[in-house]
Amino acid sequence: MKITKTASGSALSSLLCTGIFLGLTVLQSYGQPRVYKQAEVFVTSPATDQLQLLSNNGFLPFEALEQPDEDFPTIMIDPNKTFQTIEGFGGAFTDAAADTFARLPRSAQAQFLKASFDPVEGNGYTLCRTTIHSCDYSAESYTYDDVPGDKELEHFTIAHDQKNRIPFIKGALQASRGNLKLFASPWSPPAWMKDNNDMLYGGKLKPEYYQTWADYFVKYFKAYQAEGIPMWGLTVQNEALATQVWESCVYTAAEEKNFVRDYLGPTMKKNGLSDIKIMIWDHNRGIMYQRAEIAYEDPLAARYIWGTAYHWYVGNHFDNVRMVHDAFPDKKLLYTEAGMDGSWRSALNLARNMIMDLNNWANGFTFWNLLLDQEGGPRHAGGSPGHSKSNIVTANTETGELTFNPPYYVFGQFSRFIKPGAKRIACTSSSDDFLATSFVNPDGKIIVVLFNLKSYNQTLKLWVEGRALKLRCPADAVMTLVF
Repeated sequence: MKITKTASGSALSSLLCTGIFLGLTVLQSYGQPRVYKQAEVFVTSPATDQLQLLSNNGFLPFEALEQPDEDFPTIMIDPNKTFQTIEGFGGAFTDAAADTFARLPRSAQAQFLKASFDPVEGNGYTLCRTTIHSCDYSAESYTYDDVPGDKELEHFTIAHDQKNRIPFIKGALQASRGNLKLFASPWSPPAWMKDNNDMLYGGKLKPEYYQTWADYFVKYFKAYQAEGIPMWGLTVQNEALATQVWESCVYTAAEEKNFVRDYLGPTMKKNGLSDIKIMIWDHNRGIMYQRAEIAYEDPLAARYIWGTAYHWYVGNHFDNVRMVHDAFPDKKLLYTEAGMDGSWRSALNLARNMIMDLNNWANGFTFWNLLLDQEGGPRHAGGSPGHSKSNIVTANTETGELTFNPPYYVFGQFSRFIKPGAKRIACTSSSDDFLATSFVNPDGKIIVVLFNLKSYNQTLKLWVEGRALKLRCPADAVMTLVF
């Protein structure tokens, strides 16, 4: 796919990051050792002399190498040692994304859906998020029931979503060939359920509306099911400790645990929705262990909770992700929101975060808005859109032009090749200059994603079971190898 020029008309040829994909062929006879013969190479590079974006560069050979040299940069993998299973990769169906999509001509809509969801010719997104009524990236604040005191939810309706968001999701489901799972997150209950009588500025869910709010989730999921859109999962509350100028609601760890244990979990089960995965926290890595510990140490609450969702906005704290897994290995981990601009700086930060989180037991990774317009919206919240100004894909709703920004291609280094059901395998690096992670797909293909941490070209090897491949890694490169 060719990169689209930016609104200013200049191509991204001046950017400083490179990505490479390598397809490694494996030949194996029954009962015989695997023999790795060659690697097919795909390259993403913004070099001014040769701009490449997931371009096929042919094949490189493997050669025999019994013992790697610790003084030569080498990535070593062991396909026989497996870890967590991958659920998928994708982005968020916000109102901003849906409204922007609706304003595009049909040709641009088709281009976007193919580029994002097609499992062969696109990034192949398989796990995506959406919001329960409005969030900051909506044109306005709204809910599905704005009638104060309506405990029976007699006025509940998803009519708002039927205009743009549901058609957008259905288009993505079709483009993905049915290989798309969805999870939903609320930013705030309706104002009339909260102690500050406002969807904005934090506040808390009133205890007398705990059951009504649990019923609201059920109404939402069943309404979407009726539209032909079943849900895979939910998070209890987006950013559960954030008081924002947009939709927000605060839960302590104990309050969130009690809501799940006594209301949400039993209500979902009672209504035949116990297969929908419930995730807690959905906020930053910094205190995710404390949030998980409070919930999982209560066996009555823990039985309803599939795992912990988290974001990246305040510090890295990668070890906290691993700590949650090590302490509670039966629970899952899902990265659920990566807001970013469209720069190569954001793209490289994305690569680092994805590799580190996957190596620390994350079961998947979803970024924020799938699509934004040329103004970084639409968005009702105060202030500048900031970190999502350009986003992963920008659509000019005046010209119908799509710009696939650098994070789109870096994310594709993962999402195009690591399939749902893949298992992480042992992967180590002999050099501090490289990060790497590796997976075996359900079809037996092995994926290795590398990241060159240095802003200059380097040479390294990939070693597996007595065979090695020598390759040149461009500055700031993200590489994906498949065998």
